[in-house]
Amino acid sequence: MPRIIDGTSMNLTGAKVKKYRKERKMSQQQLSDKLETLAVYICRGSISRIEDGSRTITDIELYGLSQILQVPIEKFFDN
Repeated sequence: MPRIIDGTSMNLTGAKVKKYRKERKMSQQQLSDKLETLAVYICRGSISRIEDGSRTITDIELYGLSQILQVPIEKFFDN
């Protein structure tokens, strides 16, 4: 599968996911539990891997994160 980004990171948004989660004083498990209420199933371990850049993230997952963290999707891509 071709990569569309250079380097070792599997996503562009993981650091922002972590930033916004921590700003809301939410654990990875709490975030996982809240995502489940939207039928977005990301286990705590996968959230950890998203945040450290070692796992890709789907558009549906990013939409769910946007809803739970109350952040517009485009903010996940700000520098």
